[in-house]
Amino acid sequence: MTEILLLICAYLIGSISTAVWVSKGVFGIDIREHGSGNAGATNTFRVLGPKAGTFVMLVDMMKGVLAVRLALLVPYYRDPEHLVQLVNLQIGLGLMAVIGHIFPIFANFRGGKGIATVFGMVLAIQPAVALSCVGVFLMILFLTRYVSLSSIIASIALPVLVLFIFNEKELYYRIFAIAVALMVVLTHQKNIARLLNGNENKVPLFKNRRGFRRRRQDGE
Repeated sequence: MTEILLLICAYLIGSISTAVWVSKGVFGIDIREHGSGNAGATNTFRVLGPKAGTFVMLVDMMKGVLAVRLALLVPYYRDPEHLVQLVNLQIGLGLMAVIGHIFPIFANFRGGKGIATVFGMVLAIQPAVALSCVGVFLMILFLTRYVSLSSIIASIALPVLVLFIFNEKELYYRIFAIAVALMVVLTHQKNIARLLNGNENKVPLFKNRRGFRRRRQDGE
């Protein structure tokens, strides 16, 4: 029963639709009506700029971290002898947060793709792996300015790191890492097509989006 309540709490944490709340509260728009239509960090970067995008990305990552940390509220899982059960519960809690992000109850079940939340949960479970993936993401983003490409490559790096670099032994964690890479590739098919066609938008890393506000004020 306790685990079920924790899973529900994890889903509710994931349902905090940061991109929607920031876009409506700060910019007076619904991010889902602009750009790709997704309520995630990538679309926020593209539409509202790097400051808003970075904030959304960090908060969405923290949703994954907090969801995973819920497992530590139960004394049973703090016992070193139950490490396997702890990891399994953490994976379940993290996945519920990701589902909440994709289908948020607080935003009419229209969310983002869950990439930042996935990396947040990995950060809480295996920090070294997550930080390595973040490093890959930032490097690709700096070189290409494509958030989608950065997310795809960082996600593919996850199972490589888990299986071959860090040689993680936990079976469910290995399966999870592979599943994440497949999920990201599948959910980014349109982005991949635009990348191949040269139509994918780049994010303005060193520019703000005051022009966006001016266009809104001018009625464009």
